[in-house]
Amino acid sequence: MIAPSGTACSCCGRERGYVYRGPVYAAEELGGRLCPWCIADGSAAERFDAHFTAGTCLGDDVPLEVFAAVDRRTPGFVAWQEPQWFFHCGDGAAFLGLAGAAELAAFPEALEVLRREANGWGWPSNQVEHFLGSLDKDGEATAYLFQCRVCATHLAYSDFT
Repeated sequence: MIAPSGTACSCCGRERGYVYRGPVYAAEELGGRLCPWCIADGSAAERFDAHFTAGTCLGDDVPLEVFAAVDRRTPGFVAWQEPQWFFHCGDGAAFLGLAGAAELAAFPEALEVLRREANGWGWPSNQVEHFLGSLDKDGEATAYLFQCRVCATHLAYSDFT
């Protein structure tokens, strides 16, 4: 979501060589016009009342200041539906990127989270396993992989068109 660019940041006015190209939830159109430094230090959120992660959280109880740091100081990502963010051990998890079945094979705990998610849809187990096997990081059914910053557990949710 961070890309090389010669565009000046709408917040600090500086050309830092990079801009954020992910989602921005604000009254003003800011897409591709904020530097990652103004997002990270909170100045973009403060100046434009901007949010970057859509405010949907998955996980255990989260202190308000942790949720606010993820929502207002962390670059978000684009998803098929509304992006969601994982929280674990009372902290915001690190977003690792899109993942398909091949990438998820190395993270059995993330696969188990996805299995529980799909089981909640009322599908029979063979359909759940077929779905998990069909996930593709570049496809229309994909997973979003996270890692807890405290205990290193891998988490994921799926999304499709």
